[in-house]
Amino acid sequence: MTSKLKLLVATGTVSAVMLGANPAFAAGTSAGDTITNNVSVAYQVGGVSQTAETDSDTFTVDRKLDMTIVEADGAARDVFPGQTAADTAGNPPAYLTFTVTNDSNDEVDFALSATQLTTGAATPFSGTDDFDVSSLQIFVDSNGNGTYDAGVDTATFIDELGEDASVAVFIVGDIPTTPVNGDAAGITLTAAIRQGNNGTTGGAIGGAYSDDSGSANTEDGTVNVANIDNVFVNISGSATDNFVIDSASIAVAKTSTVLWDPINGSTNPKSIPGAVVEYCIAVTNSSTTTAATNVGITDDISALDVTFYSTTIPSGPATIPTANGVVSATACDGTGTNADASGLGESGGTISGSLGDVAASSTETLLFRVTVD
Repeated sequence: MTSKLKLLVATGTVSAVMLGANPAFAAGTSAGDTITNNVSVAYQVGGVSQTAETDSDTFTVDRKLDMTIVEADGAARDVFPGQTAADTAGNPPAYLTFTVTNDSNDEVDFALSATQLTTGAATPFSGTDDFDVSSLQIFVDSNGNGTYDAGVDTATFIDELGEDASVAVFIVGDIPTTPVNGDAAGITLTAAIRQGNNGTTGGAIGGAYSDDSGSANTEDGTVNVANIDNVFVNISGSATDNFVIDSASIAVAKTSTVLWDPINGSTNPKSIPGAVVEYCIAVTNSSTTTAATNVGITDDISALDVTFYSTTIPSGPATIPTANGVVSATACDGTGTNADASGLGESGGTISGSLGDVAASSTETLLFRVTVD
């Protein structure tokens, strides 16, 4: 017998993706896809071609479970004392933003949880942890705009996140009223992969996957979920962000100057009965970034031995300063104009007025005059 093997040809076909083609996404071929490789062996006997022999092999792609989570803003979130999770009085809600990415080759759910750093622990962007945020809640970005929308973003877990897809997650809470400028609160978001529902959204979050890395491979030539092994890469992860207090920092200084007395006039006047005294209430905002808004002043002099000096001019040997009631200015000498001051006046011995907004790194004053009884 002189049969000889003249030619060997092998060909492969793939049911889901072409062998050798690079997937478009990092997750790779989807779990549950089948890959079938067909082989054909051609040969001759005595120079005559014989019927080729063929065979094929099919296996199911297993599930790689992987994820990443990062803080989204690259900086601490500025908040002010008393800021809340609700959008009230025109103030934005207090929230932190994270990005969760599904690096798996299958749709998955994510369970989410938030924890606060311990007092004194280093925060990512500013100092150490100084206070806790109350009423922490976690919400998933429902409309993809990357901004927390109260009442719109209501989902509390990530449902059916596709392969290589990312979604923003918000931690919202109420800032206490006690922190001061520069205080920080660090909060960590943890995301853990849970079973998806094969493209069906809604309902409860899926259960935990089993890790099949250490078990024998259960190959199957059909799309059979029971024979998809799970390989854990990063089944969960966490990232930390922090709030930092950036608020107006108000200091008040009250001073008095004797302008006139009935003996000396305006030359070296003394605070004797009948003297005219000018009070200056100076409000300084030392914050370099944040204005103090709706700054109101109340000064009750009704129990003091003085009388508000508005129009009655006492007699004396020298000309006394012109009465001017209550004046708002930007300096204690009465100079400068505070354009948004309003409601300045006196009633029943109580001086009141609004300085409006006191800008960052600025001082505004309220001045009024009294006579000593």
